[in-house]
Amino acid sequence: MNTFAYRRMKNQLASFAALACVIIALIPLVYILLMVVKTGAPAISWEFLTSRTVGTGGPGEGIGNAILGTLLLIFYATLMGLPIGLLTGIYVSEYGNNKVGYTVRFFNDLLANFPSIVIGLLAYALVVDFLRFGFSLFAGSVALAIIMIPIVSNTTEEALRMVPNSLREGALALGVPRWKTVLRVILVNGKGGVITGALLSVARIAGETAPLLLTAFYSSYWSSSLGEPVASLPLTIFRNYNSPSSELLQQAWGAALVLILIVLSINIGVRLFLRDRTGKGKVVKNWKQRLSLRT
Repeated sequence: MNTFAYRRMKNQLASFAALACVIIALIPLVYILLMVVKTGAPAISWEFLTSRTVGTGGPGEGIGNAILGTLLLIFYATLMGLPIGLLTGIYVSEYGNNKVGYTVRFFNDLLANFPSIVIGLLAYALVVDFLRFGFSLFAGSVALAIIMIPIVSNTTEEALRMVPNSLREGALALGVPRWKTVLRVILVNGKGGVITGALLSVARIAGETAPLLLTAFYSSYWSSSLGEPVASLPLTIFRNYNSPSSELLQQAWGAALVLILIVLSINIGVRLFLRDRTGKGKVVKNWKQRLSLRT
């Protein structure tokens, strides 16, 4: 066997091994999705999606208030956590080559590895008990925002570090201020990774259950007030799945399917809305057309 044929065989073996690993990794995901769709789809109806949950499993009961609560929790948590995580990631990536940056990165990594129940306890002690907000939508949003911050920060840092240094150097050489270089050059070229990180964080907090047990708690009523407890899909799944009632178990599977569809819809919707219609992935070359270079 000559050298060329040997290398070709090794390349094919490596490609086959990589493909096999991908297929093996996808098997659990596909199985879970098929199981959720198969078991949860029979529970889906307009009444199920628009009626509130009572906990009896009787006719006319649904998860409408849990859907509303989940969307509100995601919205307020993103409103609080996304800007902080984004700014932290920008600072660590572009200005963090010092002791302060190393300290921020250390605590950020530490927070990212905290169990969610510990973050729930922290939010309970701070918001529910110390600030006297009680079990509420606001307390649940704070807990989810704390979980969200390190995810957004880490992915933002990695996305911005992948932007070629030549873009930074080119902008600075043209006299562009550092802050404008970050805003108009670095973020523009790294926005794909930043958006991906934000979506990953939303997917993570959408399925959290333990922090909400200690903060948002649960409500069988329609509630959108920041100062009141709210229902959520993860807690609805948790409560119903532990019930001996077959009707409530069916509703738990239906709620799981709805939760997956919500996360999927948010991911697809945000990507379509923020898609670069002027040419995705193109490198900024004409600085004077893309920037107000001098201040």
